[in-house]
Order: sequence, then C-alpha cells, then structure tokens
Amino acid sequence: MEILGTTLRICVDDLEASVAFYEGLTSTPALRFERGGVSVAAIGCFLLMSGPESELEVLRKVSATIAVKDVEEAHAALTRAGARVIAGPVPTPAGRNLIALHPDGSVFEYVDRNAPA
Repeated sequence: MEILGTTLRICVDDLEASVAFYEGLTSTPALRFERGGVSVAAIGCFLLMSGPESELEVLRKVSATIAVKDVEEAHAALTRAGARVIAGPVPTPAGRNLIALHPDGSVFEYVDRNAPA
C-alpha cells in the first residue's frame, strides 16, 4: 500500500476562528464543505470539523485520515496485516474511503482520489 500523506483531524467549537488561525499558520486557503451536518475546512494537512456533538463524537474516534494511492489496495493490505475494515470502501465526492480498526485499537480513515468504480 502506497501512503501519500496524512491529514490531522481536529474537532473545533469555533470553526471561523480556527480557520483564520490555520490559514495564517499554513498560508493556505481553506477548502470548505459540509458532510452529515458537520462543517469541514481542509487547510494544508489539517481537517477542521465543527457541528453537533452527536456527530463529532463519532468523528473523534478516527485518529487521522491517510491518503493512499488506491483504497482497494489499502483494504487488501490492512486485512492481510490484521486490521478490520469497519466501514467501506465507499465512494465520496473526491474518490473513495474506508475506516479501519488496527489491532492496537486505533481507528484510521483511508482515502484515495480515484473515481468510484
């Protein structure tokens, strides 16, 4: 599995203040979108999320988002290594993703930018 990068997931109370801080820190404009009632801002390697606590509670369980070349390849590698895929692979607006539970209890999202098959 080829890992292309990692995005840090941060749940915030005040998205606007956090966006201003991270845009200033990275000199990168935020890419914004909504997903499941949660407002999201992607800024460099940071993914800021704000919304109802019931939604954020689930999102906080995922440690990081890992960009991979191909989610299907990641699925096979994770399974071989002993991880359990608990969601996906599913299409997203930008490609595909899956959520995996590693043997140590860590939960990660794996994403690619490939068009859904």
